[in-house]
Amino acid sequence: MSRCISTLQSLRPSRNLFRNGWNRSVSTSVFGDFQFKGKDASEIKSSYDVVIVGAGHNGLVAAGYLQKSGLSVAVLENRHVVGGAAVTEEIVPGFKFSRASYVLSLLRPYIIKDLKLKEHGFNYYFREPYNSYTPIRDDFWSLPEYPAKSLLLSNKLELSQAEIAKFSVKDAEAYKSYEEEMAKYCKAVTHLIDSRPLNMGDSKKLGLRDRFSQLMPTYRALKALGPSRIPDFHDLLTSPASRILDQWFDSEPLKATLATDAVIGTMQGPRCSGTGYVLLHHVFGGIDGRDGAWVYVEGGMGALSASIAASATGLGADIFTNSKVEQINVQNGKAQGVVLKSGVEIKAKTAVLSGTTPHVTFKQLLTEKSTIECLGSEFLNKIQGIDYTSPVTKINVAVDKLPNFIANPSSSPGKVEPWHIGTIHLNCENMDLLSESYTTCKTSNCPSTQPMIEMVIPSTLDPTLCKEGSHVCLLFTQYCPINPSNGSWESPEYKERYAQTVFEIVERYAPGFINSIVGKEVLSPWDLEQEFGLTGGNIFHGAMGTDQLFWLRPIRTKNCWFPETPISGLYLCGSGSHPGGGVMGASGYIAAQTVLANK
Repeated sequence: MSRCISTLQSLRPSRNLFRNGWNRSVSTSVFGDFQFKGKDASEIKSSYDVVIVGAGHNGLVAAGYLQKSGLSVAVLENRHVVGGAAVTEEIVPGFKFSRASYVLSLLRPYIIKDLKLKEHGFNYYFREPYNSYTPIRDDFWSLPEYPAKSLLLSNKLELSQAEIAKFSVKDAEAYKSYEEEMAKYCKAVTHLIDSRPLNMGDSKKLGLRDRFSQLMPTYRALKALGPSRIPDFHDLLTSPASRILDQWFDSEPLKATLATDAVIGTMQGPRCSGTGYVLLHHVFGGIDGRDGAWVYVEGGMGALSASIAASATGLGADIFTNSKVEQINVQNGKAQGVVLKSGVEIKAKTAVLSGTTPHVTFKQLLTEKSTIECLGSEFLNKIQGIDYTSPVTKINVAVDKLPNFIANPSSSPGKVEPWHIGTIHLNCENMDLLSESYTTCKTSNCPSTQPMIEMVIPSTLDPTLCKEGSHVCLLFTQYCPINPSNGSWESPEYKERYAQTVFEIVERYAPGFINSIVGKEVLSPWDLEQEFGLTGGNIFHGAMGTDQLFWLRPIRTKNCWFPETPISGLYLCGSGSHPGGGVMGASGYIAAQTVLANK
């Protein structure tokens, strides 16, 4: 397939669109070739070996591996475009946005190789020399604990240390040991990430070889740690991120910047137990052998999904968009296929894989009384109890000029400076700000008035997203409840008020930002649920607390060994199954390998 991206030649929309309150929550009908075009539903066959519900990146990965093994595969996607939350859409004319997920690091390297994604248009930009920027608000400049106006961090240790030393020489020296320690933990956890978790069901059904085989990933992880580090690893997994970081550092801007990885996407503050694992989860990735590196996918995250889809279809898989699955058919305790909203029935000879959240799979797609009885009340009660709480509101913004930060003014108008390229952390000067943002939301059940903001500007590196001089700014903000007590996300006025709160904060760091906006989209937790099928708006298909990880994901049960389910022939392949959220592809890979092992 030819590359799935191209430079879009479009005129800038009128600024009056924004000033008149233009705030579309859905995409326009104008699409570039950065998207993968699925087949028309009229071409669906009546029977396949495997039917996959949902064309999120995990479902597409599973399709690629299963089709490669010789099975016939159909992937059915409700929306008009594949990718789930990893999509690129032109929500403002002339501007392409990674609407939900927006940066890449966690995609497993073997998937890139096995499915030959680079041959199918997958390309990316490393964020160098700095991948993180924390400007200090001007009212902090006079305080002794803020001797510098900003903090830049890099994948190159010496550059990070030089920046950290502006705040604390001691922290700069400790940073090397911290990075080395985290790298060892990352090496250990990857053995668990890439393998099916331990069987917590009836192990009597397993032969001696199978029992030994399933213990090997845990053995390798413990061996990589070494006996002396096992207690420290347990401490990391269960502790608040604040306690971990306090043990290493004194500088508040450094601790707060690192802590954003511990709370991103989770309704917890840095002082909440278990956020230590979330911190680790966001640093074990890397691209092209560069550990911990995060990249911008050329053409946006949808171009990655398009490359996976192109690989799968090149192997022979059929992928259909605008094909909503209404029901998974089950007979005599076995998944037999699916029924579309249109009434079309598709049989699955070997397996049905669901890339939806566990709630959607078990509570919405399995509707027959006999099937519900087969699952059992205890199992369904545990499914009902999964935590899907989300703090995230994503705001996608089109601007006609690059933000100019007063902490580091640009040397000339519109010039891309090193600090524009990485993730920009706002309201992150200290841990108290992060903690207060969380606690005020939690206690009031209202969006934070001082939200934590992660801002990225991928157009600083990727010219395919908009025309020269313009930029796309992606604002990942929290904390926001899905059902706030002071209003409703269904109200355009309510969303507008929150957006203005966020924009006013950005304006304080980069005066002129508000006037540069030519269009926007606000995706609250409610919108993320409605638009992308993310239960509760949770970007991970379920919270990533230690009570919902590894063999506890999505639930602890004796009924089955996930990604298998109590329904024979039905598997979970989305992020709601081990190893969880992020654009990893591992859940899809593990599901495919499990199907093949059970053939």
